[in-house]
Amino acid sequence: MEILRCSHLTKMYKNGSNKIMALDDISLTLEKGSFTAIIGASGSGKSTLLHLLGGVDRPTSGNIFIEDTDISTLNMEELAAFRRRKVGLVYQFYNLIPTLDVRKNILLPVLLDGRKPNEERFEQIVNTLGLTDRLSHLPRELSGGQQQRVAIARSLIYQPAILLADEPTGNLDRRNSEETIELLKLSNRKYNQTVLLITHDEKTALMAERILTLEDGKIIRDEVMS
Repeated sequence: MEILRCSHLTKMYKNGSNKIMALDDISLTLEKGSFTAIIGASGSGKSTLLHLLGGVDRPTSGNIFIEDTDISTLNMEELAAFRRRKVGLVYQFYNLIPTLDVRKNILLPVLLDGRKPNEERFEQIVNTLGLTDRLSHLPRELSGGQQQRVAIARSLIYQPAILLADEPTGNLDRRNSEETIELLKLSNRKYNQTVLLITHDEKTALMAERILTLEDGKIIRDEVMS
């Protein structure tokens, strides 16, 4: 089942009198439960594409459908609510709230909505990610690998349509990097979670089922891994 579709997506930035085409007519579909990696050199458009797909930024032209909702037509308030509920975001620098403990950081998207947490799902996620004995800790009391686990747990709490990971291993050593990718793969298998991973590391990308290569804002290669 198709869970994401973008068609003829462009993003143009202005730099004084110059125009920079960050994304150039990208069309892409992702199936539910798929694990896809996007690779490319710095400046190829990887992060721009992820920010558009996550509703963090808006395209210059084109459409983005997630579960049949065209997010490019939503106003800012609608987009913020949709992003909380339907898009899980994992970044290189974790983006945890330093004054909140692990439990509240994980539940933040639900708390922001004023909803009652699903305690059964919460317990399942923290058990799966090995965070049960860290729930009362603040982010500064955790290692980098543990903070990234918290970020992954937060991204999964709402059962999002898609999990977007932007260089999630870029701030970690090799052992924690491999563990982070394994946890993303585990969420993909255990929860049938659709994952889109941005990385500059080809070895990391090879752990995905499909690899898209970007260059100068265009998809130049689309490979399904055997």
